[in-house]
Amino acid sequence: MGKEYIQRSFSRCRDFGLDPNLVYSKRIIEGKELEERLENNKELIIVAEPFIRQLCDFLKGTSFFSILTDSEGCILFVVGDDDILELASSLKMIPGAFMDEQNIGTNAMGTAIAEGSPLQVSGEEHFIKEYHRWTCSGAPIKNPEGRIIGSMDLTGNISGVHKHTLGMVVAAANAIEKTLKLRKSNEQLMHSNLFIEKLMNSIQAGIISCSIEGEILTANSQISDLTGLDKGSLLSQNISAIIPAWHEIERAAKKGEEFQNRDLLLNVRSRKLYFNVSAYPVSQNNSLLSAIILTIRDVKRVRKHANEIIGRKAIYTFDKMAGDSPAFREAVDFAKRVADSSSTILISGESGTGKEIFAQSIHNFSSRADEPFVVLNCGAIPRTLIESELFGYREGAFTGARKGGQAGKFEIADGGTLFLDEIGEMPLDMQVKLLRVIEEGVVTRLGGNDYIPVDVRIIAATNKDLQKEVKDGMFRMDLFYRLNVLPIKLPSLRERKEDIPVLVDHYSKKLSRKLNKREVKITEEQIDLLCNYPWPGNIRELENVIELTINSGGLPITMLSSSRHDDMGFAFQGTAVGTEALEDIEEIHIKRVLEENDYNISASARNLKIGRNTLYRKMRLFGIDVA
Repeated sequence: MGKEYIQRSFSRCRDFGLDPNLVYSKRIIEGKELEERLENNKELIIVAEPFIRQLCDFLKGTSFFSILTDSEGCILFVVGDDDILELASSLKMIPGAFMDEQNIGTNAMGTAIAEGSPLQVSGEEHFIKEYHRWTCSGAPIKNPEGRIIGSMDLTGNISGVHKHTLGMVVAAANAIEKTLKLRKSNEQLMHSNLFIEKLMNSIQAGIISCSIEGEILTANSQISDLTGLDKGSLLSQNISAIIPAWHEIERAAKKGEEFQNRDLLLNVRSRKLYFNVSAYPVSQNNSLLSAIILTIRDVKRVRKHANEIIGRKAIYTFDKMAGDSPAFREAVDFAKRVADSSSTILISGESGTGKEIFAQSIHNFSSRADEPFVVLNCGAIPRTLIESELFGYREGAFTGARKGGQAGKFEIADGGTLFLDEIGEMPLDMQVKLLRVIEEGVVTRLGGNDYIPVDVRIIAATNKDLQKEVKDGMFRMDLFYRLNVLPIKLPSLRERKEDIPVLVDHYSKKLSRKLNKREVKITEEQIDLLCNYPWPGNIRELENVIELTINSGGLPITMLSSSRHDDMGFAFQGTAVGTEALEDIEEIHIKRVLEENDYNISASARNLKIGRNTLYRKMRLFGIDVA
């Protein structure tokens, strides 16, 4: 530990009272708090992303990954080889984790910010023992005024330590700083044509500069690949011929208004119709507007990147499911066989049998696993909003419509999977439109006339008997047969009682680790009683019972013997608890989880392992204040 900056950092860590045996950062944010931080650092993320990805592409296969943080050391973006990312994720080196010295000790990111200069930290130079396996090279990122606004880092196995790694990080950080300066320095942007061309060609987005009158001045090489338009012919056109909404961009630039991340219709030769467009006005002497720089990006790529940062993706896989009963294994085996088919899947089963878990597992078992997994609960969306949720809308389609319009679930899921939960609740008029999209593979936004091609694999789910719904006139026969191409029937817990001991063991281990409490010990006699309970709530009810038992301090669960199933219930410390009393316990548990999460609905729903809409519904049922 001969480096002076390491000695200074260790001294600070001791002053913080940091434990060298710490495994995870002491501060990790998520949900709305993380979303707000990402939004506040949007410019840094947009500028840094292409350089970080380019650096990681260069180092692909070397088990290195790169991290971008903000000025406080909060991780904004992580990219790298899958194997090393999986290891980093196990240590919660994820978006929202703080890598500053006070929360995780000496490391290249936090120490570079603290010291205000690039540096390398390897092996035992990390204050935290768990990080002795790493070699890290980090550099602070400064804005044009010289203030540190973040840091970037390359981390890999200690065996890969090399002095040149720090040089690459410094070069990338300098490139990011120069790009940030270019956004501020309009004169340099307009006159350094050679530098601009090289810079624009290195960015994974289409870049066009044009005059206030719309005359196209420059375009980078990416624009041709993105739109199918020839770069040479672009320079002889007016931008309004390509972007019909150019007048909106021009008006916003002249008024000094922001025009960022808008989904616009473009007249291009590619298969795509909508693109993500941002505009940056260029002024001379900070007053006279002289030009506008446009960035044009693939909408699908932008959305996929946002989902990666926030973590919106399918997380369940078949190997995480517990159970060996014939009925359950038959459903799993069939789901695996059809996972790569493009045909629609209809999953039916009682509430609580795990239909969304099955849908996520099918998605992750298919060739679409790296693409979006988008969920729409047809029973939770008001009838008046379901069309715009599914198909999106154009600007001005209705009062209150978002400026620039909004993509629907089909567009967001393009290339991936759209999971339509509670499909039996979909209104009849919407069933007609859904059937047309399934058959034609195109959507039309509400208020628009343009056909947008989409490649989406649909998985629907229901707890209703759709054939009966068809006979009763509540569900269209043609849509039923179009959805029921590959039917999967999930057995109720009553139909797979031999799995109950396996499930009890599985959830006891899983939930005791999650809650950091002792595992519940259940006797063979209690298992027999559990197997004889009808479980109207299926696996979800069983999981809730195990969690309630663990939270009750390890109190035993005893199923009360009875000749009538509807008299059966649970007993906690000898007190008989029927179905109604179980609801009371559920109410107490929900209130406690809400209080522990400061009434953050997203965090509470995650802890309870239920959806946000389900939580809202239960809060209304129990009279818990939603405000």
